[in-house]
Amino acid sequence: MPKFDVSKEDLERLIGKSFTLEEWEDLVLYAKCELDDVWEENGRVYFKLDSKDTNRPDLWSAEGVARQIRWALGMARGLPEYKVERSDVVVYVDERLKDIRPYGVYAIVEGLKLDEEALRQMINLQEKIALTFGRRRREVAIGIFDFDKVKPPIYYKAAEKTERFVPLGFEEEMTLEEILEKHEKGREHGHLIKDKPYYPLLVDSEGNVLSMPPIINSELTGRVTIGTRNVFIDVTGWNLKKIMLALNVVVTALAERGGKIRSVKVVYPDFKIETPDLTPKEFEVELDYIRRLSGLDLSDEQIKELLERMFYEVKLEGGKAKLKYPAFRDDIMHPRDVLEDVLIAYGYNNIEPEEPKLAVQGKGDPFKDFEDAIRELMIGFGLQEVMTFNLTNKEAQFKKMNIPEEEIVEIANPVSQRWSALRKWLLPSLMEFLSMNTHEEYPQRIFEVGLATLIDETRETKTVSEPKLAVAIAHPRANFTEAKEILDSFLRHLGVKYELEETEHGSFIPGRVGRIIVDGREIGIIGEVHPQVLENWGLEVPVVAFELFLRPLYRP
Repeated sequence: MPKFDVSKEDLERLIGKSFTLEEWEDLVLYAKCELDDVWEENGRVYFKLDSKDTNRPDLWSAEGVARQIRWALGMARGLPEYKVERSDVVVYVDERLKDIRPYGVYAIVEGLKLDEEALRQMINLQEKIALTFGRRRREVAIGIFDFDKVKPPIYYKAAEKTERFVPLGFEEEMTLEEILEKHEKGREHGHLIKDKPYYPLLVDSEGNVLSMPPIINSELTGRVTIGTRNVFIDVTGWNLKKIMLALNVVVTALAERGGKIRSVKVVYPDFKIETPDLTPKEFEVELDYIRRLSGLDLSDEQIKELLERMFYEVKLEGGKAKLKYPAFRDDIMHPRDVLEDVLIAYGYNNIEPEEPKLAVQGKGDPFKDFEDAIRELMIGFGLQEVMTFNLTNKEAQFKKMNIPEEEIVEIANPVSQRWSALRKWLLPSLMEFLSMNTHEEYPQRIFEVGLATLIDETRETKTVSEPKLAVAIAHPRANFTEAKEILDSFLRHLGVKYELEETEHGSFIPGRVGRIIVDGREIGIIGEVHPQVLENWGLEVPVVAFELFLRPLYRP
């Protein structure tokens, strides 16, 4: 979760009111933060805030936190409004960037009066968005420039690798290739563009370089100081919607400092847009839904008042709240998200706990007992249980398993590419386990009872998590018969009859793989793992495996 430092004095100046340290402990909860640390530096009190929401980049700076608290306390109500004036500035986007870094959105903020703390917050917000929301600049990279040094129109172009400019923090010109090799940011982020035929470059009408997205700004225009009054903001990435949100967050944060937002026309080869777009977004929720799930006896007007303290414009109509909310938010995807805002405004600590009025008697889930019985069986067969993560990535699930990529449940803003999706099957997790234990003695005979998450459009969440059993056996003489003997014994103990049907599957050797059929329905697969898969995982001994769904085997 993002952590960042803020000055108590700066926060209170932005809010327009002072508070005690004890009050601050509760106030930061409105902004979905926790107070991690408090210290004094040069006569000022500072907080370290730990944000608990990776979907709210607008809350990752002093401006956003102060705005949220100001609204939650009722010092402001309804939809925040930010005026956007048109400028005559145009940015032209090179069509050759299509497969390099295709999109850029831009804005101008004028009339800023930056002090050291405001400057620190601007840089902090820029870095936090690029790191977390932008997946280490892969999806979002942000540049902020001294606009008074820029001569429009501006060009976002595909540049030859031999072009030169002075990168931020250096005194001498370097080629774009040299920047990737010698500059700290080039070494850190160069992998994002290194293999491309051209490198992205943002230049003005006089050929002065603003930046080399997503690597580094130029020394000429990219150094913003407390004397800077007007800034030009550049956000680049692969997803237009995502970079637009990042731009909205930055410009509205600077507007909280008194800046005046001006739009920029962006000309692409096949379309034109004007950015930023701060048009409010819309949603609606049933009022009874909020009352039912919150357990609070709230009137329609009380719900309206609570929502207005969380940035919503509310219109009550036909038992529903028709909502408009700010363009710097993109976290409202389900009525529960609106419910959460109601509860935050109401105050979790103000909810009175009630004892259940129904006499209930708890008992274990019979299916969990069934899973435990399966674990005992597997251990009895001489296998060792492992417990791996439900989170994985597409490469492990498909490429390393030598099969075509399919749709799986992916995380929108993963902190790491390694943990970017929910697994569709368990065997890749067992293969990874074996690959990390090649230094141990063979045979290695392992199993896992765990969940696989599948796409299911009929469900509210569009997904379903199914319990599965996976077994993998690795040693120099591992073969199909050994795995089948375990499968035979396992299903016989359960009183389940099954059949094997020959099939083809990229993860297994042709002719040594079969579908497991129970009651005429395919429930799993068994076979000898393909040599290409073994090579992908760095394994030098044969592996045999099977995997199947457990619910079709359950007999209550």
